[in-house]
Parts: sequence; C-alpha cells; structure tokens
Amino acid sequence: MKKAMSGFDLRAVARELDGLAGAYVKKAYMPHYEQIVLRINPKDGDQRDLVLVRGERIYTSHRDRPMPQTPPPFAMVLRKHLRNARLTGVEQVGFDRVLAFHFDTKNGQRHVYVEVFRDGNIILTDQDDIIIQPLTHASYAGRTLKKGLAYTPPPAAVDPYGLTETELANTLAASDRDLVSTLGGKVNLGATHANAVCALAGYEPNIEPTAVDPSTLYKALQALLQRLDENPRGHLLFRLKEGDPADWSAHVDQLPQPSAHAWLAERAVEMSPIVLPQHDGLPLVTFDTVCEAVDVWKGAHDASALHRREAERMEQQAGPGRGASTPVERLERRQAQQQKALAGFAQKIDKQQRLGHAIQTHWTHVEDLMNQVGEAVERNGWPAVKKAAKSIPWIVGVNPAQRTFTAILPDDDHEPRGDQVELYLDETVHQNAQRYFEAARKQKNKTKGAVEALAETERQLKRAVKKETKQKASGRLNAMKRSKRMWFEQHRWGIVEGGHLVVGGKDAKGNDAVVKKHLSGDDMYLHADLHGAPSCSLRSQMGFAPTEHRPLHLPPDVPSYKLVDKVQNSTLGEVQLQQAALLALAWSRAWNGGGAHGTVYSVRPAQVSKTAQTGEFVGKGAFIVRGQRTWYKDLDVCLGLGIVAINGVPLVVTGTPDVIRSMCVRYAILRPGMTKKERLANTMYKVTGLPTDDLLAVLPGASDVIEEHGMMTPPKSGGEEE
Repeated sequence: MKKAMSGFDLRAVARELDGLAGAYVKKAYMPHYEQIVLRINPKDGDQRDLVLVRGERIYTSHRDRPMPQTPPPFAMVLRKHLRNARLTGVEQVGFDRVLAFHFDTKNGQRHVYVEVFRDGNIILTDQDDIIIQPLTHASYAGRTLKKGLAYTPPPAAVDPYGLTETELANTLAASDRDLVSTLGGKVNLGATHANAVCALAGYEPNIEPTAVDPSTLYKALQALLQRLDENPRGHLLFRLKEGDPADWSAHVDQLPQPSAHAWLAERAVEMSPIVLPQHDGLPLVTFDTVCEAVDVWKGAHDASALHRREAERMEQQAGPGRGASTPVERLERRQAQQQKALAGFAQKIDKQQRLGHAIQTHWTHVEDLMNQVGEAVERNGWPAVKKAAKSIPWIVGVNPAQRTFTAILPDDDHEPRGDQVELYLDETVHQNAQRYFEAARKQKNKTKGAVEALAETERQLKRAVKKETKQKASGRLNAMKRSKRMWFEQHRWGIVEGGHLVVGGKDAKGNDAVVKKHLSGDDMYLHADLHGAPSCSLRSQMGFAPTEHRPLHLPPDVPSYKLVDKVQNSTLGEVQLQQAALLALAWSRAWNGGGAHGTVYSVRPAQVSKTAQTGEFVGKGAFIVRGQRTWYKDLDVCLGLGIVAINGVPLVVTGTPDVIRSMCVRYAILRPGMTKKERLANTMYKVTGLPTDDLLAVLPGASDVIEEHGMMTPPKSGGEEE
C-alpha cells in the first residue's frame, strides 16, 4: 500500500493549492507531532484546513477535527508569523518531494517548506530564507536544518520534465541496471511511474537499457507527463474484500457520504492523479480534485490525530517513570519502585554477608594468596604482577592504584569456582572480611529508611484510593488546569436549539465587546425590557457540535462538544429566538427583581448603533436601537444549567430547561428564589468538583432548585451520554 506522496503527486497537489493564492491564514494547529494544520479562508470559497503530514502527504480538507486546548510551541510560532498572512503561491522545489508555500505578512514575506521524504519536516523561514523555526532540527551530509541558518533544499534530483531525448539516451547507455531501475532511480520517476513508462513503450521492465529504442521510450515518457499535467482529477484505487458485493458502485452510492468514504478508505491501496497501465483491473473512484481523493483516503485518520495523541499519552503514562494522570497512579508507581528497591537491598545485604563469611571460612587460602601477591609486588612491581595474573586461575583482576586484587574463592571441591571477592593487600584477612560486614550493616540502615518510606507511601495510597473511590461514587469531576479560558467564558453564555451560541455582557465593558466583536451578519441582538439588562448576541454561525472522537478523560455522563465556526443549520428560527430571549431575561435584573415573567425584544445588527442624535450622549455599554422591534412578552423567568465538555474541558452551560434536559445527563433547573448563589455554588462544587468560580459565573442570582440530576446530589449511577 502506498504510504507517501510521490513527486508526481506533489506536482499535482502544488498546482491545485496554487489556485488558492489570495487565501488568508486564520490559525495554525498541531494536533499531533506528525501533523500541522493551517486553517485558511479562500477568497471565493468556504474555509478549509491545509493539512501537512510530515513525510507523507499534503492536501486540503473540510472535515471537522478536534484541536488541543493549548497549542504546542511550534504551532504558536506559526501563529505569530502567519496569522492573517496571505498565501501568494505554492510551488514544488525542482522535482523533489518538497513543496514551498509563500505568504505575505505585515512583517514581510514568510515561507513554509514541507519535506515529504524520510521522516519529513516542516520549516518556517523569513524573506531571506533564514530558518525561523523547523519542526525538527536535523543534520544531513550536505545541509543542516537549524534555527538561524539559511534553508538549503535537498540536492537537486533529475527533473523528468526538463529531460531531453539525448540526455535520456546517454543515461540508458551508461546505466548498469535494468530498464525499470534506471528509469526509477537515474531518471527520478520512482518505481510506480517507471513501470508505467515501460508499459506505455511496450518494453519489459527488467530488460537491459541498451536493448530499447530511446526515442520510443522518450515519447512514452512525454505522453505520461502530458497526461499528468492536463488531468486535474484524483483517482482512488482499491481492492475489494471477500464478501463485498459485485456491484460495489451501487452499494457505495446507497451509503451516506461518511459511511461511503469510510468504506472506500478501508479498501484503498493508492491515490493517483492519473490511471496508469498497472492499475488495469483495479476498481477506482474518480474525484474532482487530487486533494479530495487524498481526504477520502486518509482524511479520517488524520482528523483523529488529537485522539491518537491522547491515547499515546495515556499509554506512556501507564509505563514506569512516565508521570501520573491521577494521584493513585502516581502512588502506585512509587510503591512499585520502592518495593523493587527494597528487594534489591535485601539481595545486596545477603551478598555482602555471604562474602564476608566466605573470606572467614577460607581464611588460610586467602592469607596465602595475599602473601604471594604481596611478595610478588615487592619483588617485581605491579606491572609484572598484573601481566602474570592473567595466567593465574585464582586471580580475576588487579588494581594497582587501590593496591587491591580480585580473587576467586575455592568451592567445595577446592577449585576456583567460588565467590569473587576484592582483597586489599594492606589489610589483614579479618579486616577484608569486616569490610563486607560493614557494607551489609550500612545497607541495613538504608533499608530501614526505605521501609519507612514504603509504609508512608502505602498510607498515602490507601487514602488516595479511598478519596478516588469516594469521588467516583459522588460523581465529582477532575479539575482541569488551563492556561487560559475560552473567549466566550468572559461573558454570560448559553446554548439554544441547533447548537447556536448566545453571549451576553456581564457589565458595560462586556456589552460593548459583545456588540462590537460578536454581532454581525445574520446574528440577532436581544435585550430585556429592563434598565441595565445585558446586550445579548444570538450567533447564527458560531456554536457547538458533538465531537466525533470523545476525549478519553471524560466520564460517560458528560457529553462532549466542540466549538465550531459554522453550525450545521445556520438559519435562526422562531424557536431559537424564543430560547435566546429567555436567556436574555434570566441574565437581567428580572431574576433578582421578584417578578415571575418579563419581556424581551430582538433586532437586526444593523439596527444597533452607538451614534446618538445631536445633543444626546450614549454612555459606555449603552446603544441606540432604531427601527421595528420583535417583542417576546410574558416570558417565564427560569434557567437550566448542565454539565458538558467543550473542547475537552468540563464546563457548566446555561440554556432553557428543555434544551438542557435534552443535551445533558447532569443538570439543574432553577427559578428565582431565596438561596444565595454562593451557597448553591458551594453545594454544586462538593458534588461536581467543578471550580466555584466557574459555577458562580453562570448562576444568575439567588435561586431555588426545582429539578436536578447529579448537580446538587451525587448521581445514583454513572449515567450514559445522550
């Protein structure tokens, strides 16, 4: 099965991607060490991801793909230099498996070189091609990829497009390989396209190059290159499995698109810009572009990069010395290490004591050996003794610097097959034996401290297991450390039917931010008919969607969503407006005002302005609303809170009671009441484990809980995601 793109594939991809010139880079991601994703906005098209898989492939994709909450350093470097950069062109470097992406930024030109050979690499350079940062530092025979050095592409290979008939004939005449090897290696066609040229020319691949007509072979090569340049499509070739229907095409057409693509990807063996002679007999599907064919082939695998990275991280953490995901795991590893160390201490003590007793048992043999070595040293010196010791079976080695030698004690048959001991010439037999007994005593002292440390670890482990068991039984979630919060958490936020996001200002500054930054296009502005009520924006495009790959750390009763720039249905209907109006009312002073019902109005973004009439003044956080308004009267003041995970982070989301019941397993329905929100937050913290600051941010005020499941009392069972 083909793994990496060839030079011909990259030439076709470069031609397609060059057509995206003018697109702007929105953000850079690194979901896995092997992959970089640049999210781009073309001038005349939908937003898409430029997927760069080091050493394997380059293509564009429209798939939703989860991204890490905290970007790795290389992704941050790309964001710093390429945010809002304009793509000016894409080209293949010579005919190598290297693509160069050129960008125009406010700080000058930037270039990204993607190497699709060996382990691959991605290199960011400045306008002078000085390396700003490579994904991986590397050194080769003729070049070094390191920050601060000029980028040097790999040594130029033969470009088949620039090859003349005379040069081809000379190459064939000078070759000592067969025809297909000559075309694949010396003409730089690779095995796949070398076989194709042989087939088009009518020659067997393994014949001698001198036995072919260079003119015929050159015409076949040019015909192949012309087809590659003229065909804009991509072909996915695959092999049917046993049991697949004979009319597989009709079977695929009947499947929904995700299932059809998964069926094809499971059987795919190769992607090719053109159909080659050796592809005869293989079933294939043709796509409008090469990128689309690659996306069907490998897109699902690449979209799950973050999920694979999390799985790999958990496997690493399961091994010794790899860190700990929970206190129990950390203490269990420490316990295992201490137990192993104690077992080693016991073995050392036994060995030291045994050697000491062995010296005492064979003291006459040891004394004779020491006397003989001592006399030889005095008579001949250490160099001569060291040389002579090699032929003495009772001596293993000599250390002149320490004035010691290693001897073998006799076994029961008085042969040199017993224990090995190190003997000091300047000490007596008893003193040599005593050294081993002293070493055993010191080891015993160390063992005493290790036993106490192990006992302390076992006590801590017992407490941690008890605490974890209690936490799981209570339904508490593990707190997640975050470097920063998501942007909508700065405001009041909630969700309505269809996954649309609603945001409202917490204060005057927040009202200004909501209207200026998060109200545009087909969004709707909502405001409760009360003084000081927050300005709210119901987003038509941005919202939340269920994740395809559920994060491994989430419990089963917490549904998983991701923040998306475009929800599946971007049309705002009456249902969404009614639900958003209820949120706008609950976030206003109507909650603490004692009333049970209220009124809210909605207008288009164009009707909201900061421009006042002559002589009037619009204060901070206030706006002028002009034109006809849509009123929502006699709204019930109530609110639903539910636990969900957004981009892998457990959070409390607000919404109408019906919406929260439908999407959350653990939820609470609130009405204005007498219980202070600090007390409610503390109770919810004890049950859920979520930070009180996060809980206080979503509670509208003093409330009564009229219905709850797993928010105020521990859930009776783990629950299942709906």
